[in-house]
Amino acid sequence: MKKIVGYFEGTDPNWLTSLNAQGYTTLPLSNGFDGHGMNVAMLSVNNRVDVVLAYLHKLMPAEGMDFDSATLLHATTVYEIPVLIACPMKHQDTAKELFGTIPPNVQFVDPAGIQSQAEAILQSAAVASG
Repeated sequence: MKKIVGYFEGTDPNWLTSLNAQGYTTLPLSNGFDGHGMNVAMLSVNNRVDVVLAYLHKLMPAEGMDFDSATLLHATTVYEIPVLIACPMKHQDTAKELFGTIPPNVQFVDPAGIQSQAEAILQSAAVASG
């Protein structure tokens, strides 16, 4: 069974094309406001992805919104789906503070390294299931 990369709008098409060319499939995900794809909150055991790629801004609520980033990603935490958040290394400390509680399945990754990190996760998932 092919591994699936879930991604939010704005994800670098070069990352997605490279992963797709390696045999992985891609599935657009939405934060529930942008209408880009399947709402990330709707991930389940029946429609799970193997890794999620997102830029930080797609996961941050606007001022006055009644949810936090960890709540938005709750389904990924329940189903232990790795989430890679692209954020420049020099801004990661501040980004983590703004994000709030960081679930154990969430990692902040410099954009330059996110594709290789995703590949490593997908390859280890393939070994574990194969």
